[in-house]
Amino acid sequence: MTVFLTSVSSVVEIVLIMALGYILRRNGWFGDTFGSNIASLITKIALPASIFVSVMKYLSRDKLASLGIGIIFPALAVVISYLLAFAAVKIFHIRKGQRGIFINAVANANTIFIGMPLNNALFGSKAMSYFLIYYIVNTVSTWAFGVFLIQNDDPTSDQNKSKQEFDWHKLLPMPLVGFIFSIIWLLIGIPVPNFLGQTVSYVGSLVTPLSLIYIGIVLYDAGLNNFHFERDSILALLGRFIISPLVLILLIKLGAGTVGLQLPSLMRQTLVVQSATPMLAVLPILAAEAHGDVKYATDVVVMSTVLFVVVVPILMSILQFV
Repeated sequence: MTVFLTSVSSVVEIVLIMALGYILRRNGWFGDTFGSNIASLITKIALPASIFVSVMKYLSRDKLASLGIGIIFPALAVVISYLLAFAAVKIFHIRKGQRGIFINAVANANTIFIGMPLNNALFGSKAMSYFLIYYIVNTVSTWAFGVFLIQNDDPTSDQNKSKQEFDWHKLLPMPLVGFIFSIIWLLIGIPVPNFLGQTVSYVGSLVTPLSLIYIGIVLYDAGLNNFHFERDSILALLGRFIISPLVLILLIKLGAGTVGLQLPSLMRQTLVVQSATPMLAVLPILAAEAHGDVKYATDVVVMSTVLFVVVVPILMSILQFV
């Protein structure tokens, strides 16, 4: 019961800051481009800075090996989630224009704008290194594979003639570049000057509040009254909030029971919570670029962002037994 109440308290803190962004946007404090400006500041500057600070503070050369082992579980879980989502597309006859969105909704999570602040609220900065494991898997999964599923699901294109161009900038976004740079700095062993460390720390501390304000802006722009619970939306939500974390939990239990690969408790909790975070905020944008069902993409993103406040406390209670 204590864990449940603690997680509820953490989620309430998150919701209040999101509500602040929602209210300020509704009252005209933020212009139409403010949300995209915040997103750029977070992903290109603040988050890489936060990652650098966390790597320097919570990682060592010895700990890198354990992180390498930990990445196996979310990677396998994402692959299995893809396979289950593909099967669901066939079984439930999800129509063209929604298939790529649905598969991404099940397999890939919003690790930056929800996952990061949620992780900090629940576990603190000491779990940052474990968060980075899931972030790497999710980023590679989204931009090396997931985005092409949406592009190839374009209902207006001829699949035989369609040729997609690979975009390395999306596969290597600034947060991932920041992580790679941080690991190199750590391995070289260069001490961070105090003035530089403080500066980067201040900038990195912007991530959590700005991310939550951004989500509030997105929710207002999407309109909380504009979505409807339909069969395909419900299936996507079940995949994101039940199937995805369940697959990872089973893999962790299987790894511990068969080969004795026991992950630290904080790592297990971090990975499972990240696997149940809402859907990618960029799904509607990707759907629009591929002439897909933008409304469906918007619906599942908004619904998952709203419902996660209920899912997280329940999941945290379950994690006591994992």
